[in-house]
Amino acid sequence: MMVLRAILLRDMRIAVRIGGGALTGVLFFLAVVTLIPFAVGPDLALLKRIGPAILWLGALLASLLGLDRLFAADYEDGSLDLILMGAVPLELTIVAKGSCHWSSPRR
Repeated sequence: MMVLRAILLRDMRIAVRIGGGALTGVLFFLAVVTLIPFAVGPDLALLKRIGPAILWLGALLASLLGLDRLFAADYEDGSLDLILMGAVPLELTIVAKGSCHWSSPRR
């Protein structure tokens, strides 16, 4: 449990140092939500029916923008090897890093 807490604290510190990136996700979401209705057309019944799907699709795609940085810092400084060889199950480590990633301001 202490190891997972250390991973969370380390990733939160890295997120605060790096900063930025949150505006990219928001702008991407707004672009997707704005452009898909232009591609579909002016049919209000169709837009009303697919509107929630467009919002969910935009949110999902915007959240995927920062996933490339999820393990980048660990790979660069060599701590990814230590995480892989550690005593904590890899699944718990990924859950901890993922929850830190989605709760941090750097997305």
